Amino acid sequence: MTTARELLDSDFATVAQMVAAHARERADQLALADDTARLTYADLDRMITRIAAGLHRDLAGRPSTVAILGRTCVADVAVLLGALRAGMTPVLISPSSTPAQVATMLADSAATIVFVDPAHTSSVDAGATPVVWLDALDAWCAPGSAPIESRPIKPDDRFNIIYSSGTTGTPKGIVHTHGTRWTQAIAWTPLGFDQAVSLIATPLCSNTTLGCALLPTLVHGGTVILLGKFDPRRYLETAERERVTHSVLVPVQYQRIMADPEFDRFDLSTFVLKIVTGAPFAADAKADVVRRWPGELLEIYGMTEGGGVCTLYATQYPEKLHTVGSPAPGTDIRLIDEDGREVAPGEIGEVVGRSGIMMQGYHGRHDATGAAEWFDADGNRFLRHGDLARFDADGFLTLLGRSKDMIISGGFNVYPIDIEAVAAQHPDIVDVAVIGVPSATWGETPFAFFVPRADAAIDNDSLLAWINARVGKTQRLGGAAAIDTLPRNAMGKVLKRDLRDHFITTGTAA
Repeated sequence: MTTARELLDSDFATVAQMVAAHARERADQLALADDTARLTYADLDRMITRIAAGLHRDLAGRPSTVAILGRTCVADVAVLLGALRAGMTPVLISPSSTPAQVATMLADSAATIVFVDPAHTSSVDAGATPVVWLDALDAWCAPGSAPIESRPIKPDDRFNIIYSSGTTGTPKGIVHTHGTRWTQAIAWTPLGFDQAVSLIATPLCSNTTLGCALLPTLVHGGTVILLGKFDPRRYLETAERERVTHSVLVPVQYQRIMADPEFDRFDLSTFVLKIVTGAPFAADAKADVVRRWPGELLEIYGMTEGGGVCTLYATQYPEKLHTVGSPAPGTDIRLIDEDGREVAPGEIGEVVGRSGIMMQGYHGRHDATGAAEWFDADGNRFLRHGDLARFDADGFLTLLGRSKDMIISGGFNVYPIDIEAVAAQHPDIVDVAVIGVPSATWGETPFAFFVPRADAAIDNDSLLAWINARVGKTQRLGGAAAIDTLPRNAMGKVLKRDLRDHFITTGTAA
């Protein structure tokens, strides 16, 4: 049989093949653990084989999408890997999504079965899509001896669908291929994931979790520890107890960990690599992590869709902490103006990027896929990042703002249009616009300006509570304020830059 080393040296292999190879070669090594379960590679391989066989049994072996609505635990990861071994496409749904958002994403992805944690019972309509409850997963699985006959996986086959935001309208499902995920995992080879003990404290539905932690660790044969619900003290206790070497966190998590008054008493000397991604991270906060937390701090700038990637080894470049680093190997990043022309060196432009980890496209959304693309003079495909930036003389990229309205709150993409659609349903609201404003806790937070109906008995706090009860957790507003009229241009477009200026000049609190 092909060894793990031979697979890693090949042009392409699958994650499921790598787990099987590790099960043969390091059967007793811990592969995956959470608070209630610890699986060796042999255990994990048997479990995902039984899940794959169960999927073939229930879905007649046909290509299918398999939705997962869980809580970042061993069972979630096993279902993800089992679906991949069965030749099916996992659909990863955020546990913070509302029931309406879950229903929309299940329908959009054409999910044929959904695996659900009991905590989310109210989020799914059991009559709409067949449901398997994760606490009964073992009973649902096929016997250990059940055969699996899956078609061969090719690099261009779909690996997963991740939704960029829980939405009340039409969501955008980002499709990654097996080839993209393989390229991504292999890129981590020099950074010691074969000996890693990786602590995961971000949701499974996050591209950060998959691309920067879970898949590199399992592909290279390391150990994955799943924290589940994030808590700074539990994170520190787990990191010390498990002798963690690698981890990925979003900026707000670093801020909460570093603010723990007991941080310095924990032994974190085993750390080799800490990754930060998902949102802007202030230079002084990076410096604090570099100073007090052992191991390299690596900032990664990119997006779930792929495109360009910048890396900043913060420990090695303390004078560049205000940047997001320079383009990673294999990445081509350009800056373009509003007319799609490349800007001159040193000028500000919108980021477009190209690499080996670009999405296949938005699921069923050819129009949205096309709008996200930019092509250079040679016909090479790039993806628009929606950020304004400038390269310095050393080739390091500094972000200067967003050309889109998307808000990154706590590492999650939040789209104002989704919140606006909810707010517009309020009977006392005649106009509304949502912008991103600075937040010490989340980096950015959504804030709503609204025009109330004449003589309406509604105030800022009541509207805030009404909207937040109807959107996903990551979409909740940090504040709201009434305004006489929304500023608009001659074409009727809301001038959100003016709203941001109004937010600053009026001292409105978020």
